[in-house]
Amino acid sequence: MIFDCDGVLVDSERICVKVDALITAELGCSFTEAEIVELFVGSSGEVYTAAVEERLGRRLEKDWQLQYEHLYEEALAAELTAVDGITETLDALTVPFCVASNGHHGGIRSSLTLTSLLGRFEGRVFSASDVSLGKPAPDLFLHAARSMGVDPARCAVVEDSAYGVQAARAAGMRAFGYCGGLTPAARLEGPGTVVFDDMRELPALLGSAGR
Repeated sequence: MIFDCDGVLVDSERICVKVDALITAELGCSFTEAEIVELFVGSSGEVYTAAVEERLGRRLEKDWQLQYEHLYEEALAAELTAVDGITETLDALTVPFCVASNGHHGGIRSSLTLTSLLGRFEGRVFSASDVSLGKPAPDLFLHAARSMGVDPARCAVVEDSAYGVQAARAAGMRAFGYCGGLTPAARLEGPGTVVFDDMRELPALLGSAGR
């Protein structure tokens, strides 16, 4: 079982969307929160940068986002919580699990530490920085499967974004689309995907899908 981090393990998306809105406004290319949910949630840094540059009409400096990292860190430190029901779900799982996120290792570990989840994933944390392409490419999920020693066809992915579900399908993995956050259920639906809105339902859904 491969879990995304933001929006699946930790309830960070709502916080980060507000910070994204502040940053794009400061840059002079404002995005509404609804646009950010549609275009950026679950995307890679490259997708985010390309969209901002397109609206700005100019290129940004390499690593332009670093000057804004403190805004995310401060907001997350003040407000971040675990996704409702995730601890019960992890306790109920009887299969190996890991986390694979488009975020960088430092950010993933910080979020999991703030929510007391890191110990459950120690040694099984995978980042888009480990591969050439982040989601929606399948590279990260395939890397996680190889590292865990599991055939991709036997893996299931829990995602809350359209980009993540797309990556799972491209990797040949079953997808469970969690719509209890910001992304509407309709954006997660599709082949090989079970959409659900209560994280506590996941263990039963996983068992049903395996039969």
